[in-house]
Amino acid sequence: MITIAIANQKGGVGKTTSAINLATALAATGQRVLLIDLDPQGNASTGLGIGQAQRTKSSYDVLLGTAEIVGAIVPTIVPLLDLVPARVDLSGAEVELVDFDMRTHRLDQALSRCGDRWDIALIDCPPSLGLLTINAMVASDALLVPLQCEFFALEGLSQLLSTVERIRTRFNPGLSIIGVALTMYDRRNRLTDQVSADVRAVLGGVVFETVIPRNVRLSEAPSHGLPALIYDHRCSGSEAYIALARELIGRLPAATRTQMGAAA
Repeated sequence: MITIAIANQKGGVGKTTSAINLATALAATGQRVLLIDLDPQGNASTGLGIGQAQRTKSSYDVLLGTAEIVGAIVPTIVPLLDLVPARVDLSGAEVELVDFDMRTHRLDQALSRCGDRWDIALIDCPPSLGLLTINAMVASDALLVPLQCEFFALEGLSQLLSTVERIRTRFNPGLSIIGVALTMYDRRNRLTDQVSADVRAVLGGVVFETVIPRNVRLSEAPSHGLPALIYDHRCSGSEAYIALARELIGRLPAATRTQMGAAA
């Protein structure tokens, strides 16, 4: 199983929208996909139509060791896509985990017990670089960073990159950045083009070619409990996430790409 954390400590950059729609696009290729909602706001769970009553077990229970991932999953409306939902009690997990041995490895240990039930796991991280996000990075093979096309896009990115380097050094030497995805791209705004050019100049090929546009349908979809790819698969936002999923697959290890191609 390939595990990818979707993280950026800045809020409102499209992490959850990216997690939901990339998970849906990957499941559409025939892959068995696990999405872990690790944000106490639980927006990925809500955006997939999973109500509070269905969240009997959650990522909180997984981290605290009172449930296994297999026992916490909820099937979604998307075939082949399972979700570990989040509840508000996850907001207290960082304090509670302080007393645990290997507190940075709780999610990694839980995923290691899943065997080969899924082909790829995506982790929707909270907008911070606290213990929840660190657990996600320790458990992951790669990191995908959504980056909003605005003036302060690069502000804080150096802190995220420093955190990644510390995780590599201390806990997970195999962690890589699989790509930076530019989100909320507005072609009518010249500043957007300038920001995009600046980000590509700084980060080079790590930035995905596909950009995610500002799109009303992307914003509407979560209120209907649906990924945009199901809510309106023809909208520009959905088409962009399908293209981004293709790029993402192209950056995965060769063996994984071969399996995905066969399944598709």
